Amino acid sequence: MVETNVAGVVQVMEYRPHEIEQKWKKRWDKASSHHVREDSGKPKYYCLDMFPYPSGSGLHVGHWRNYTISDVWSRYKTLQGYEVLHPMGWDAFGLPAENDAIKKGIHPAVSTARNIENFKRQLESIGAMYDWDREINTSDPSYYKWTQYFFVQIFKRGLAYRKKMPINWCPSCKTGLANEEVVDGKCERCGTEVTKKEMDQWMLKITAYADRLLDDLADLDWPDKVKRMQTAWIGRSEGASILFDVADVPGAQVEVFSTRPDTLYGATYMVLAPEHPLVEQITTDERREAVEAYVREALKKSAVARQIVDKTKTGEFTGAYALHPLTGAKLPIWIADYVLMDYGTGAIMAVPAHDERDFEFAEAFGLPIVHVVSPDGQPPAEPRSVYTGPGTLINSEDLNGLDVEAGKKAVIAKLEQLGHGKATVSYRMRDWVFARQRYWGEPIPIIYCERCGTVPVPEDQLPVTLPDVERYEPTGTGESPLAAIESFVNTTCPSCGGPARRETDTMPQWAGSSWYFLRYPDPNNDEAPFSPEKVNKWLPVDMYIGGVEHAVLHLLYARFFTKVIHDIGLIDFVEPFKQLFNQGMITQNGAKMSKSKGNVVNPDDMIAAHGVDALRMYELFVGPPEDDAEWNTNGLEGVSRFLNRFYRLAAAHANRPVPTRPALEKLRHRFIANLSERMESFRLNTAVSTFMEYINALASEAEAGLDRPTLETLAVTIAPFAPHLGEELWEMLGHQTSVFEARWPSYDAQWLVDDEVEIAVQVNGRVRAHLTVPAKAEAAEAIAAAKQHPEVQEWIGGKSLVKEIYVPGRLVNLVVR
Repeated sequence: MVETNVAGVVQVMEYRPHEIEQKWKKRWDKASSHHVREDSGKPKYYCLDMFPYPSGSGLHVGHWRNYTISDVWSRYKTLQGYEVLHPMGWDAFGLPAENDAIKKGIHPAVSTARNIENFKRQLESIGAMYDWDREINTSDPSYYKWTQYFFVQIFKRGLAYRKKMPINWCPSCKTGLANEEVVDGKCERCGTEVTKKEMDQWMLKITAYADRLLDDLADLDWPDKVKRMQTAWIGRSEGASILFDVADVPGAQVEVFSTRPDTLYGATYMVLAPEHPLVEQITTDERREAVEAYVREALKKSAVARQIVDKTKTGEFTGAYALHPLTGAKLPIWIADYVLMDYGTGAIMAVPAHDERDFEFAEAFGLPIVHVVSPDGQPPAEPRSVYTGPGTLINSEDLNGLDVEAGKKAVIAKLEQLGHGKATVSYRMRDWVFARQRYWGEPIPIIYCERCGTVPVPEDQLPVTLPDVERYEPTGTGESPLAAIESFVNTTCPSCGGPARRETDTMPQWAGSSWYFLRYPDPNNDEAPFSPEKVNKWLPVDMYIGGVEHAVLHLLYARFFTKVIHDIGLIDFVEPFKQLFNQGMITQNGAKMSKSKGNVVNPDDMIAAHGVDALRMYELFVGPPEDDAEWNTNGLEGVSRFLNRFYRLAAAHANRPVPTRPALEKLRHRFIANLSERMESFRLNTAVSTFMEYINALASEAEAGLDRPTLETLAVTIAPFAPHLGEELWEMLGHQTSVFEARWPSYDAQWLVDDEVEIAVQVNGRVRAHLTVPAKAEAAEAIAAAKQHPEVQEWIGGKSLVKEIYVPGRLVNLVVR
């Protein structure tokens, strides 16, 4: 605050952040300052946060880092002249919200509403430029009506289907999980060891988009780490699909996918995953009891436990044999838990001479080992050994002598001729399990009719609303709690008018977040999910900010939905997010903040002590925004003191700026250049450091006064970081409009050139002194000055000067003897 005493002397009062922040929050709200103007005529910029799950008791300072980064960037783009869309909403359906409600003993609808209220209060306190008129909630029927609409379109395009299959089952959450929701064999949400359970499940055919999801990564400005994670998850492999007939079981065939068809002559046995559908059909009566016992035990294990590389191999012989497609040899068919139904076809041709796991299994059960690839074209000295490198084919009939690549082509040609295989591409990614046996989610809009079969709910009958229930806990039976509500289940077939039943599973938590970014440009549209004109104007998202933990799950699903919606014809683009930035975590005592660890820092407490702007700047200053950083309240106190110093320096000169002078010009242009470069490279922590360096430099000039360009530059550039303080200083300078109607300052490169530079003076290669010379000094001038330096004189006096070297702007080296 600034006051003038009776003598007319300007007095700067103490910086009072809480008063300033409340003042400007009220003004922004009254003026609807953050409302997006569709007709502003400015170029658009869409900056988006990964919206939060309102599932806990509130936000901590780790969450704030994400929202601070996105708001600083949004305000920076505003000052660059963009009309910025920066919305916020709630990912309110799904396991996190339901588990939180169960823990508290509150209905999910009530619990979620309370959490949203608290989250919104905290996010409003951050001073962010969210356009709250565009707020969305994925659990609101007016929103999930359109999530159901997209499911219906996906179903109509043949990309949604129901299939009985073994799925990941969380015994604690009592629901099925997609592969992506299983981390190290445990439920991603609750940490319980995941088992397998066979159930009818709704699936989305995301594999139909595998190549597009992979190929389009090349055009995205995303962190390489995220691209690599998505590439690995999609897992595209080229090889051959090979069919093995099962001896004495008419019509039965085992299909395998192999990236090494060149090793086919070395296959000595087959292995099926215990849950493979052929196991029951081909197992002989003599082996059935042992096989069924093994299957039961295998299904209790997680995928991770089954694939531990150094574990002892186990398995059971089915009693059945497969016929080698090229030689007709009988290969015993085993089951073993190291083969997973989720990968490839759930069956492998075992080539123990050229695969480590197959070799270990063959050794454990005394199975044959035949080498068909040799590094030198000769049989190995040790027959029971494994070789996985390149080489020449041996023991492969007429293909002997071919190299591996030629061998692959030759084997595939033989298989195609015999009708037992072909060249193909396989993916690690499986189709998306799109059903949950839980209450708190979008009802899947499907009706089952005995006459008409599976019928989608007509679009004019959407939304299928989630009924209010007293008992919403998971049943554990494999059915959703909705199955017990007859008034919900029993309905009429929209095709024939006869009695029918509704689907009772709900969608996964990822459903609503897979398209929410498309709703923000047109959030109140009751006639369509959005106006294509509005969405094509604002999308793709220019900057998407959030945690790397969503690198596979959310981002992959959002990309899939976007491509499907493009193919439907509603949007013009095929990728939702142009640029992605993953912020690091804030840790406390070296660990991620969590209530269970007792290391959560509440931003409300920090604001009460130091104000919003100080907390915002410290969230940035704590470290590079992409790295994890340790919370230190002492650091926040330091930033708070800096803002106080910043305010007092600027306020002291706001009412009496002086004419500009070269020293201030140079400092200002260099500051703008450094700050702009650090902003553009997203080094927001060093951007804060730039302010500190500038204020230190200005302090030495302050006695002679500060000019208006310097003061206005301070107000405008601090505004993205500390928006309340920026507005206050801008008003002090006499402006009637918001500082965010100003423009980010530019700099003149001529002020970045130094008039003088400091150079080192060496004598025989060792530095003996430093001196200042004109930046454009000629060699003769610099060398002469170096010779005259008193400290240099001590080392060259009385000696012969052999050579003089000048490296402009860096050093003089005098060679003497």
